[in-house]
Amino acid sequence: MQRINIYYGGRGLIEDPTIYVMNKLTEVLNELNIDVKKYNLYEDKRGISVLPKTLKEADGVILAASVEWLGIGGLLQQFLDACWLYGDRDRIQNLYMFPLVTATAAGEKTAYQTLVQAWEILGGIPCEGICAYVEDYTEFETNPDYALLIEKKAESFYRSFSKKITMFPSSTNSICENVLQPKTMHLTPQESEQLSMYVSDTNYVQKQKEDIEELTSMFKGLLGDDAEETETTPSDISEDPFASFLKEHFQAVTPLHVCYNLQFEDGRILSLEIDNEHLECRNKENPSANVQIKINHQTVKQLMNGEITMHNAFLSGAVSAKGDFKQIRTFDTVFPFQRA
Repeated sequence: MQRINIYYGGRGLIEDPTIYVMNKLTEVLNELNIDVKKYNLYEDKRGISVLPKTLKEADGVILAASVEWLGIGGLLQQFLDACWLYGDRDRIQNLYMFPLVTATAAGEKTAYQTLVQAWEILGGIPCEGICAYVEDYTEFETNPDYALLIEKKAESFYRSFSKKITMFPSSTNSICENVLQPKTMHLTPQESEQLSMYVSDTNYVQKQKEDIEELTSMFKGLLGDDAEETETTPSDISEDPFASFLKEHFQAVTPLHVCYNLQFEDGRILSLEIDNEHLECRNKENPSANVQIKINHQTVKQLMNGEITMHNAFLSGAVSAKGDFKQIRTFDTVFPFQRA
């Protein structure tokens, strides 16, 4: 069975003539053995960003707008934005769209053209729809001539999408294919759909915002963290090769009391305890360490070759850490590895 999706962008008011037209269209399409699914955008505003995935199930769509003062309204615009950002363009370009606009104020033709142009920009196929100004919704709904017109429009739309009638080309399609492209990453339809689900998850979005704010505050603090270098003083450390290398490049800073736990990808842990001019390394975890740093062997080699600093490795994601992030920059001060 073929299916038509209706996306209604009005507020759901009883006197909205768009609802009457949608019901008449649904009645006719059902008689033609077409399954009709209606999505009231006002019922789930936060879920609009995931609605483009429902286009995959449809053979055609009806975009229904109610003009109460100006334009197609924010909800329907938000749905079209989501189609642009997350929709499957290959699927949309085969979808016939029936624009439905009723207005209780001036501007129905502008709103109608907005829907047509938006669908063309998305690459879809707009059909001839319904555009009407309604001064008295009671008179409009009881007029048999209007009901007959709606039925004829529904039948015409049915013939268009069921027989895949060829439409005349539009310059809008040509311009969009060659010039207008979304300023987004190149994602597969599956990746776009997954991204739209994340966007609709308010808890996820809020958590991301909090993480960004935390990192911003941390980086501001790092920029203000200065330390002075003093003479190198040897200390007793273990025979670990990296520990020996750290001993050779250790430059004491006073006053300084800090401890690092370096966890390598093989599970080995090296603790560095710095007490002013004294450095002590142990091959075991120190539970009172100021910073816990996870580092791989490749990054260790880059550090030893002077190709990267611990601070830059952290910023780039090459190492992960928890604890007092300011001490990561201090690490580069007490261990100023020279470029080979």
